[in-house]
Amino acid sequence: MAWDFSTEPEFQEKLDWVKQFCEDKVEPLDHVFPYAVRSPDPAVKAYVRELQQEVKDQGLWAIFLDEDLGGPGFGQLKLGLLNEIIGRYAGAPHMFGASAPDTGNMEMLAAYGTDEQKDRWLTPLLNQDMFSAYSMTEPQGGSDPSLFRTNAVRDGDEWVINGEKWFTSAGRVADILFVMCTNGMFVVPRKTPGVEIMPEPRNHNHIIYRDVRVPLDHLLGPEDGAKVLAQRRLGGGRIHHAMRTIAQCNLAFDMMCERALSRESHGKVIAEHQMVQEKIAESYAMIKMLRLFVLETAWKIDTTSTQEARTEIAAVKYTMARVLREVSFNALHILGSLGTTDLTPIQAMYSAAPTMGIADGVDEVHKATVARRVLRDYRPHEGNFPTEFLPYKREEARKKMQTVLDARPDLAASAEAYRKYFGRRP
Repeated sequence: MAWDFSTEPEFQEKLDWVKQFCEDKVEPLDHVFPYAVRSPDPAVKAYVRELQQEVKDQGLWAIFLDEDLGGPGFGQLKLGLLNEIIGRYAGAPHMFGASAPDTGNMEMLAAYGTDEQKDRWLTPLLNQDMFSAYSMTEPQGGSDPSLFRTNAVRDGDEWVINGEKWFTSAGRVADILFVMCTNGMFVVPRKTPGVEIMPEPRNHNHIIYRDVRVPLDHLLGPEDGAKVLAQRRLGGGRIHHAMRTIAQCNLAFDMMCERALSRESHGKVIAEHQMVQEKIAESYAMIKMLRLFVLETAWKIDTTSTQEARTEIAAVKYTMARVLREVSFNALHILGSLGTTDLTPIQAMYSAAPTMGIADGVDEVHKATVARRVLRDYRPHEGNFPTEFLPYKREEARKKMQTVLDARPDLAASAEAYRKYFGRRP
């Protein structure tokens, strides 16, 4: 029977190395040189490359890719354990070649790209000589593909793209944009004429595509294959978000516990007040439940497929947003006024929680998906009462035991006495 919560000693050594590396080198770099990976400073860039080489030497580069796609092939469960550490530090995903939105875009290129497309875009993305963005959501239709209007029309040896996209994260600083159209997924260099990035929002960009022309070989995968590619991309993206959310929740939890033992109120440390204890206890349980749910979902993906795990992925997606919201809110309250400032990570976590409930599809859509898929395994009961209606259960139980009762008169007499006694009870 394979039922275990332990980690192989060899992989635990990898996890220990990642933890130490992030504490000793990644976190200091984040504070001294914010956004170091994208820095134009040659000295900073050279130092980043040195750190990334250490990661590569450990066989931990591009940890999200399977072996057949050019990665180490850890699988989702091991990736989850890694992300529990990496997700705690803003710059760590870049250091491991595993930062969104590049990860999902690289997965699509690796799975659906031609050899020429991989040489042109995948290799530079893996080497971080190039960065990308995913342009899917639209102002009027959100993330519902059936409501999208952006389309591409073939004109000779080019595609002409027209449409409007909203919340293209990091679009402003991307080299290439993966644009989901009604009739396919297209790779569009950001500096292509007709790509107009609006001034606001600053980080999650509003982009207008006006007569944008790209060569025919900029179509990724089959024509009319956008929905298939999108599901491939977003399924992995959602579970990866959940993995990193565990790290953020753990960080918030560590901060609230430390603070609870450090502040005093009414003559005692606030950790001794029951309402503070309640917040800590509830946060602890929520994080533990989320972690087990995420790891079980990752295990199911490894043993089946992303498609088979769609119900779990959707449920994890809206669960992580709620847990992040509740845990960060509890931490904010325990930190008090300090928690409302930008002097700790708590305020950013709390403000990010609503975004987590909207990004990659709003939580309400995923809840509806889970309900529909779960209900497939159920059937309506017959008659006016449910299967667990106790009079029905007793009648069915007596039928199942009748052979035994017929063979044992003493047991039959006891059964009749029980029936009369319990039959009188309200």
